[in-house]
Formats: sequence, structure tokens, C-alpha cells
Amino acid sequence: MSRHPVTLKTKFSYGIGALGKDFAVSIIYIYLMFYYTDVVGISAAFVGTLFLVARVIDAITDPMMGMIVDNTRTRFGKFRPWIVIGTLVNSVFLLMVFSSHNFAGNSLYVYAAITYILWGVSYTIMDIPYWSMFPALSDEREERERLVVWPRLFAATAWMIMGYYGLQAVENLDSENLGNGFFVLCILIVGFFIFSAVVTAVNVKEQVKTAETAVKFTLKDVIRIIKSNDQLQALFGSVLTFNIAIQLVGGLAIYYFTYAIGSKELFPYFMLASGIAEMSGIFLFPFIARSLPRRFIWIIACGFPIVSCAVLLGAGILAPTNIILVATAGAALKFGHGLANGLSTVMLADVVDYGEHRTGNRSESIIFSIQTMLVKAAGALAGFFIGIGLSLVGYIPNIEQPEDTVMGIRLLMIIIPVFLMIFSAMIYRAFYKLHEGFDREAFLTECA
Repeated sequence: MSRHPVTLKTKFSYGIGALGKDFAVSIIYIYLMFYYTDVVGISAAFVGTLFLVARVIDAITDPMMGMIVDNTRTRFGKFRPWIVIGTLVNSVFLLMVFSSHNFAGNSLYVYAAITYILWGVSYTIMDIPYWSMFPALSDEREERERLVVWPRLFAATAWMIMGYYGLQAVENLDSENLGNGFFVLCILIVGFFIFSAVVTAVNVKEQVKTAETAVKFTLKDVIRIIKSNDQLQALFGSVLTFNIAIQLVGGLAIYYFTYAIGSKELFPYFMLASGIAEMSGIFLFPFIARSLPRRFIWIIACGFPIVSCAVLLGAGILAPTNIILVATAGAALKFGHGLANGLSTVMLADVVDYGEHRTGNRSESIIFSIQTMLVKAAGALAGFFIGIGLSLVGYIPNIEQPEDTVMGIRLLMIIIPVFLMIFSAMIYRAFYKLHEGFDREAFLTECA
């Protein structure tokens, strides 16, 4: 295996790309449910159902986009043109999504549904080629473990800033009309989003070349690649359940602190501690990966969010407004998420190598399209559970909630994620085998 060291300029530019794109996506995943329900006035059940329907569409379009990228042949490579194109298109739909407050009645529901679905499809155009570049930048295991820190660390920074300052920024931009505040914030995000895509496209180039670059993939090949790669399927189950749990807690946090605890001011502290801890988890991942066998890291990553839920439960009973306990819960949640993000990206690169061994073809974009689909599917299922769950427990925006509703929010926020984390760890332990990367002889020996 040949060495492909990654330069500092490439690492930094790749990280800048993650910073821009995750500013653009974090506002969706952190605030869109709140924007739709509490600012625009759409019913929580409709929003949750919309999130789910959009992801069913993505289940078709994400692998198709992976196929399109893997079939792309240009003098700029197969990834960078789509990163720029996808960023421009997605920027338009991001602005349209946060223009929903200008509509009312049935037209509001139709407009929100169409623009959100198109946002999801256009995000696919940019996100899949961005992450698909990862295994093409180096074929060395340790180099990949060091490289993954950069995009994940920059991405975590975007989420931390958006979580801590997002609502404050919206209120500062237009305190009388939060809808306008969200729209102006999106304009600022879009400007940096486009800049970051250009930086990535100019400075990040493919290094790993394979003999299969002339292969053309069809939709039938996409299905075959997924069905024939048992390690991709194991990763799919582990990552999906993990991310549903994380996004349930993250998506409900603003409702939990506003209505269950009665102190919306705690939400930024929870998000700030979460962001710092996630960055710490990502930064420490290469050191932890070199110190511990990889087979234990996913289990550890699942354990931290369980600790977070336990702290939230205890704090809610003993000291609901204690900032230290709130911050501790946020830190435990996202430290585990940071470890999981670092490990799952390296796992996907290993799965690419394993899939090449199984099928004879290298299909980075098709396999990495699964990552985009997983993140969006987890967000959709979490959003669906939140939307339907809030409706079932009797949630009504902008009023003091009755005790039964508060208990329902606690159940959704704290109890259900614990079971999902346990399930994720069980899937990983039972089915995933590429713990130390893919080496043909070692893998065959381990599986014998």
C-alpha cells in the first residue's frame, strides 16, 4: 500500500469546507422544528411527518447521487465540481426554507413541504461528494485517523457556535419578528457557505488513484454494492440508532429547557458544553484510537450519552436549573458523539476498502452516500418522533405546559435515547468486524 501524506493546507481547507456546510445544516437540525412550530405556527405532527417523508425520498436520491458522483469524469476530479454546484443550489433552498413565515394557511403547509424536501435533495448534491473525498485523500490508516479530526473538528465548531449563539443572533437581528431574524442569519450563513466550498474545491485534490476509475455504475450496481457489503449494513444499523438518540436529545433540548424546566436561558449553556465536548472527543479520537482497540471505542461512545441522560434525569429531580449539571449533561452527550463521528468516518473508509475487495470495484461516493442518508434519516426519524410525540403529550406552543406534557417531554428527551444507545452498541458488537481497518488476510483470519 502506497503512502499518501496529507498536507496541512489540504487538511485546513478540507476543514473549512466542513465549517461552512455545517453552519448551513446545523441551523436546520437545531432550529427548524422550533422555527416551524413556535415561529411559523405549523403543527408539530405535520412537521414530524414532513421530516419522515423527505427522508423516504432521500433513501432513493442519496445512493443515486453517489452513483452520479462515481460516474463523474472531469479534469477537476469527480468530487469538487459537485461540491460547488451543490453548495450554490442548496444555498438557494436554505433561504427559501426560512422564508416560510411569509406564508399562511394552506399555502404555508404546501410551501414548507416543497422547500424542505428540495433542501434535503440539494444538500445531498454537496454533502456526498464532500465526504466521498475522504478515502481518496490517503490510503493509510493512521493518516486517515489524523485527517478525520480536521473536518469533524471544524464541523463541531459550527454546531457549537450555532447552538450557543443561534437564537441570540436571531433575536439581535430582529427581536420583533423572529422569522425575519432567521432569514437574515441564513443570508450570512450562505455567504460563508459558498466561500468555504470554493476554498475546498481549489485546495483539496484527490491523491488515491485506483484502476477502477473507468467503471460506470448503474442503479442495479448501487443495490448490489449495498447488499453485498455486510460491514456496510452493520455500520448502517449502529450509526443510525446512535444518531437518532443524539438528535432526539438535541432536537428536544430547546423544548425541554423552555417548557419542562422553565428556563430557556439554560439551552445555550447546554449547547456550548456540548460543542466543546464534541470538539474534545474528535480531537482526542486519534490518541484514543492508538491507545485502545477500536472494538471498544464505539461502546464507550454509546456510554457517554447514557451518562448524559442519567445526569439530566437526576438534575431534573434534584436541581433543574443547576448550570453545572446541565453543562455536564451536554458535555457527556457530545463527547461520545465526537468519538463516534471520528470513528464512523474512518469505519466508512474501511468499508470502502472492504467493498472493493468484495466486488472488485471502488465506490467511495456510493458508500459515503450512506453517511449522508444516515444523518438525514436519523434527523427525520428523530423529528418524526418529536413531532408526533409532542402532539401526543398535548404540547401547545408558547404557553405553560401541563404536568402530563412535561412528563412526556422528559420521556422523549431522556428515556428513549438510552434504549437506542444500548441497541446501537449491541448491533456494533454483534456484527461489525473491521475493527482495525481492512486487511484481507487479517480479516479472513478474524472471521474464520
